[in-house]
Amino acid sequence: MAKVTANDLIENFQLELISGEEGIYRPIATSDISRPGIEMAGFFTYYPANRLQLLGRTELSFFEQLSEIDKKERMLKLCTYDTPGIIISRGLEVPAQLVAASEEKGVPILRSPVTTTRLSSRLTNYLESKLAPMTAIHGVLVDIYGIGVLIMGASGVGKSETALDLVRRGHRLVADDSVEIRQEHEDTLIGRSPELIKHLLEIRGLGIINVMTLFGAGAIRPFKRIALVINLELWDQKKAYDRLGLEEDTLKIIDVDVPKLTVPVRPGRNLAVIIEVAAMNFRLKRLGINAAQEFSERLTDVIEEGDRDDYL
Repeated sequence: MAKVTANDLIENFQLELISGEEGIYRPIATSDISRPGIEMAGFFTYYPANRLQLLGRTELSFFEQLSEIDKKERMLKLCTYDTPGIIISRGLEVPAQLVAASEEKGVPILRSPVTTTRLSSRLTNYLESKLAPMTAIHGVLVDIYGIGVLIMGASGVGKSETALDLVRRGHRLVADDSVEIRQEHEDTLIGRSPELIKHLLEIRGLGIINVMTLFGAGAIRPFKRIALVINLELWDQKKAYDRLGLEEDTLKIIDVDVPKLTVPVRPGRNLAVIIEVAAMNFRLKRLGINAAQEFSERLTDVIEEGDRDDYL
């Protein structure tokens, strides 16, 4: 899991640092954001101190009605050694009591001109993306007709060569060799390339080539949602492969089960065309058109009709 700090928020959201500079590198451990309205009223029993705290016009307007003693007490309780930061929205004036408490506890106080609701939404989306569970898988990720296809298989089976053929056919490369995958939502996996090998493709006998330089910017994309996994394996004569397409296998990546197809590799098979058709067929299945199921139903009807004729 990536590490996010208040300093990252300053750089990405152009926030103004008011006080508590020594705490800008405290880790932010959760994407949840708290608006401490009930805490302003003095109820700190369930105060989520490890979250980012967002103060808007409502919270600060109520705060101004408190006595000086209460103001100081509430701000000291709001700033804990676990609090990663407090953000003031709408460019509102920061209370002096909050500045004093932040300096004492080392809690960074940041300010933004953006409205509270919009700022909360932007911060949540950013933190969910950065703090999402992550893994790395050996394979190739290609965007084929809008379907993110993760090509896997043993080393040397032909993944990169197949990806090169797909790029030549107009599809877009996302990552080769190593694919970084984040689970950004409950059932959404986003794959991208590590920065070190971005746009690069390794072809045995040729070496490393730059796909963007050779084929143009339209041949690559920075990230893609993974919808289908295709596993390439050397042809095994003893193994029975699915010939109808009725079997549905999945591969669990982090917490998401992704549909998986196994394609045997043998001389003479055009893997790029097979994977291209697999992506198109997967797209049709999502639209409710399943050729294998239709064939199975036709076959069942023919068998049942033959049985009736025999009976008559």
